[in-house]
Amino acid sequence: MHKSAKHSHPHPTEPAPEPTPAAILSPASLPAEAELGALQAEAAQAAEHWDRFLRVTADFDNYRKRAARERQEGIAYANQDLLQKLLPVLDTFEAAGTAAANAQSEDAKAIQAGVNMILQQFKGALSQAGLEEINALGTPFDPTVHEAISQMESADVPEGLVLHQTRRGYRLNGRLLRPASVVVAKAPAAATA
Repeated sequence: MHKSAKHSHPHPTEPAPEPTPAAILSPASLPAEAELGALQAEAAQAAEHWDRFLRVTADFDNYRKRAARERQEGIAYANQDLLQKLLPVLDTFEAAGTAAANAQSEDAKAIQAGVNMILQQFKGALSQAGLEEINALGTPFDPTVHEAISQMESADVPEGLVLHQTRRGYRLNGRLLRPASVVVAKAPAAATA
């Protein structure tokens, strides 16, 4: 009897017997349908959270890039409002210089020289701040930088070119600050016989 008891218990170093296919597929070894549904729901929720995480990460990265770009633009165009307020002053200086140039007396010529010196200093300071003039005279009309105030017939200037510039245009660091006001040439009307 002693011997039979010994054979009923496997030796600790002996491998456990392999389960049979029927034992693996038995209903007791499979998860319950409710457990399977819960696992599928958790997997779907985890996939949804992962997808949301990826979207939030991409949104944050886009926000970071946009904020950096806006910060750079803010630095480049920080003086825009000030320069727009100074442009009429610049226009007045140029008009004063033109008026003084037409004067005949020696006093007027001295005033003209002083006005021109101030004008050049002022233009130099504005240029250092990123302001650049748009010289439209004789160039093809470009609605992105020119504002046509009228058209004028001209036999000397080809149609579509700027015939006169009534107000100078300006850019600030490459961005249009004020368009140039221009008169555009058009072909003369055909003479009637």
